[in-house]
Amino acid sequence: MHVHIKKHFAHYFTAAGITTIRNTAGSVIELQPFMIAPSNSSEPRVISADRMIDGPPGLWGEDSPYNLNVSDEDAARKEVQRQVALGTDFIKIYGWLEPEFMKVVVDEAKKFGKEVSCDILHSKKVNAIDAANFGIDWLEHCSGMIQAMYPQWTMDASEDIWNQIPWDNPNEQKIQELCELLLQKGTKLCPTLVLYDQMRLAENYWTFKHPIIQHIENSTHLFQHWEPAAQQKSGQKYFGRQVKTIQKIAYTYFKMGGVVVPGTDTPAGIYTYPGMALHRELQLFVEAGFTETEAIQQATMSAAKALNIDNLGMLKENYLADILILNRNPVENIEHTTDINQIIKGGTVYTPQQLIKAVPTEEEMTIYTNELVVKFKELQLV
Repeated sequence: MHVHIKKHFAHYFTAAGITTIRNTAGSVIELQPFMIAPSNSSEPRVISADRMIDGPPGLWGEDSPYNLNVSDEDAARKEVQRQVALGTDFIKIYGWLEPEFMKVVVDEAKKFGKEVSCDILHSKKVNAIDAANFGIDWLEHCSGMIQAMYPQWTMDASEDIWNQIPWDNPNEQKIQELCELLLQKGTKLCPTLVLYDQMRLAENYWTFKHPIIQHIENSTHLFQHWEPAAQQKSGQKYFGRQVKTIQKIAYTYFKMGGVVVPGTDTPAGIYTYPGMALHRELQLFVEAGFTETEAIQQATMSAAKALNIDNLGMLKENYLADILILNRNPVENIEHTTDINQIIKGGTVYTPQQLIKAVPTEEEMTIYTNELVVKFKELQLV
């Protein structure tokens, strides 16, 4: 429910039993083949936002096919209109966008019946309550919630301020009060626990012997940024300190009846293995207090409901035949979700080995990327 998919690692998702993904910012131009593919395609079906709408100078740099920095109302409205015309499924806001323009984006998106998602981890002006009051539907990474509980805190706050927050013993009263306010607004949460936890673990990151993980690690050209990032312990330490608080928030909100769905932010952070990271996310859900059954439900029926898809996520007549067949019972142990026998997507049966073999080669991806750059240039996006 939170990834940034690319063609060169798309098949890893289906090999891991993930048949549908929610792409939280990217390029609809690039992803349209996924978005219109047949239901039984070997790659995952994609629900996607277009480029994220941020404020200058932009956390991810200058304007590109993947991000736009907006500094006036007219530009905000026009970008929403452009994305809607392009076929975006929802709109994604980033944390450096000024509050007044966040309101404009939400207002324009609602005219077209589009939900709005936000990542406000790095915002210094907007917290989760503000976002909910603006009408933003989704809080990615549970972002803005810690700012709402501790207004003096931001991601680049001093070490002294970081140390004032009880990260390992979260304040349950503050969390309860915050969740009650968000519940009134119907806000949806995607905590991406594995993103935080892998950063916390740094060079001791979660991994295990699995054919998908081994194939990913042998394809060194795919994720060269992970290893050096893992070695930067001090930088990861602060980001990862949030994980227990985010776990408590996620479980509290779920028990209150709020929408909480698993995501990973693959390939962001470190070692957020495409597909396999979601299995780790489910383990972290269980660690947070969810039962095995509840964790699985959040990744299937609850995720489909959150996307307003009414024929996916359950074994039911007239629903899409997306079925993950395991060798061992995951209700007994959530780690058994990784023991995959077969994947059925849209009624077509695949094995993990078949899907791993379908991962494009480096040469194939070079050709594909060059063609994509030409298309972006033609559309004046680069």
